[in-house]
Amino acid sequence: MKSSLSHIKNGEFVIIREILESSLKVKLLEMGLTVEKQIEVLYRAPFGGPIAIDVEGYVLSLRKDEAELVEVERIKSAQT
Repeated sequence: MKSSLSHIKNGEFVIIREILESSLKVKLLEMGLTVEKQIEVLYRAPFGGPIAIDVEGYVLSLRKDEAELVEVERIKSAQT
């Protein structure tokens, strides 16, 4: 079941299923957020603040509005 990255909890692993059309789509793709990539949510700041994610070993911080453009699917555990 797909969900927005902005709704994923700390410590959860997800696979990117789609980047929604937006003026930010190219920016998100350039930052490494591509379809079928596995990421982990590391930290969510309180009150709708930034979300820190692990993308293949580097930490990326996204604003909530950016994270809402990333459709993901939860997975049980890390896949290598």
